[in-house]
Amino acid sequence: MTLKARLAQKEILVAPGIYDGLTAALATAAGFEALYLSGAAVAYTRLGRPDIGLTSVTEMADAMTLIADRSPLPVIIDADTGFGNALNAQRTMRLYERAGASALQVEDQTYPKRCGHLADKALIPASEMAGKIKAMADARASEQTLITARTDAIAVEGFQAAIDRAETYLEAGADVLFIEAPQTRAQLGDISRHFAGRAPLLANMVEGGATPMTDAADLQEQGYAIVIFPGGIVRAVARTARDYYESLARHGSNAPFAERMFDFNGLNTVIGTREMLAKGATYDRGDS
Repeated sequence: MTLKARLAQKEILVAPGIYDGLTAALATAAGFEALYLSGAAVAYTRLGRPDIGLTSVTEMADAMTLIADRSPLPVIIDADTGFGNALNAQRTMRLYERAGASALQVEDQTYPKRCGHLADKALIPASEMAGKIKAMADARASEQTLITARTDAIAVEGFQAAIDRAETYLEAGADVLFIEAPQTRAQLGDISRHFAGRAPLLANMVEGGATPMTDAADLQEQGYAIVIFPGGIVRAVARTARDYYESLARHGSNAPFAERMFDFNGLNTVIGTREMLAKGATYDRGDS
């Protein structure tokens, strides 16, 4: 099922954050219907740096290519600001679409951007953002590839300005609306009521972020179509990795940590080593 078709259903779509082939495979095995490739997660894991616009369009496209090779699920990919002006945004659309993305999320921050839950963000004019959306729509090869328009205006210009910007982006051709970092539950509800029945709405759950944490069932009841948990996996992995390295440094052995990790055979089971070797053997033998 395409992402576009899935969003026509009533049940909210939960898209967990991923950043590489392994996390994509694990999330797919857990039974999710779609994935979210977070620019922040790629910055955290590949660069070991914060989400302040340091990742490049080619690094993100490379990650998307590897993920598409590992999972058949539709992927919503973070396109940041389109990595420049409207022409850059068109190139981003072409690169991401060829890499296998099902939806591109583009935002109205200045470039370089920063995480939506950090302070001191700055925005481009709404008209410039509308031009990027139109340019991306013109560049996409398939109408099944969706454009998610994100506005960071709540923290910069206020709540009503965010609503007004989202209206502009919807008129410009956005398929999904993402009003970043509502500060209260009331704001979450006001967004949903304002756009009810007009476009699928995306909510972003960030542990420790500006938006009150809630669950998918609650967001569905409020009228949201998608909820993403973009950086949760990185926070989980980072804490586990820190504990692992501290344990190894302290004990000189993995034995005290063994119950919190896969052994060699366990990891090979997860990544399908036996099945891949068996498949390769059929080609070696020339089986028909």
